[in-house]
Amino acid sequence: MDSFGIKDIFDIVIVAFLLYYLYRLMKESGTINIFYGVLAFIMVWVLTSELLGMRLIGSILDKFMSIGLLVLVILFQDQIKRFLVELGSQKRWRFISDLFHHHRATAQEDAHKWIMPVVYACMNMARSKTGALIVIQQAIPLDSYEKTGDMIDAEINSRLIENIFFKNSPLHDGALIIANGRIMAAGCILPVSHDTDIPRSMGLRHRSGLGISQATDAAAIIVSEETGNISIALKGKIHARLSSTELEQYLSGLSLVG
Repeated sequence: MDSFGIKDIFDIVIVAFLLYYLYRLMKESGTINIFYGVLAFIMVWVLTSELLGMRLIGSILDKFMSIGLLVLVILFQDQIKRFLVELGSQKRWRFISDLFHHHRATAQEDAHKWIMPVVYACMNMARSKTGALIVIQQAIPLDSYEKTGDMIDAEINSRLIENIFFKNSPLHDGALIIANGRIMAAGCILPVSHDTDIPRSMGLRHRSGLGISQATDAAAIIVSEETGNISIALKGKIHARLSSTELEQYLSGLSLVG
């Protein structure tokens, strides 16, 4: 019998880490019940075919397992893409790049110059109860969502943002996307979250903001047209009724690439 060594400990730790990361990713994307179902199926397969030696049901489950991986890849292609992008993103390996770059702090300050114009615009729109949906890209590119709207590629300023979401503007109902410190597109279409935990008081903008935060690592700012309240969707969760200071803190905590 082989002895239990350090290599086995590392093996268990890596598997536990991958399972935890997969669980967190599923929970943020609202597909946690599917994760539980897949986990239960694997446990039944191991119990029947490996431990109890049931050949008939074991062979049937083996057939399902052989095609199950392909089915899971098709079902969760967005989540898999997000996992791989996050794994290879700059923010995951920043501690290494910091050893070779001495201007990280200056770069971060430059990357966050857009924060105050966005905060000012959101506060002004909140006072006038002008609905808005602003998406900020982080590590995962939002190119496919930008193409659903009108390309702008302009510098960020509060007046421009307010004009885009002016009630008579043709871009009023879509989402504005900010990437690499610039307004890239407006009037964009986002995936809608079907999470049942969203309060009924939150409408389509909130569901779209939550949807993009579940499909990617982007942050979405929502200004309610009914109440004037400001919310932010981040990592599959909505933080509602934010003050200007709280919104600034959330935006300052974002890890931007580019």
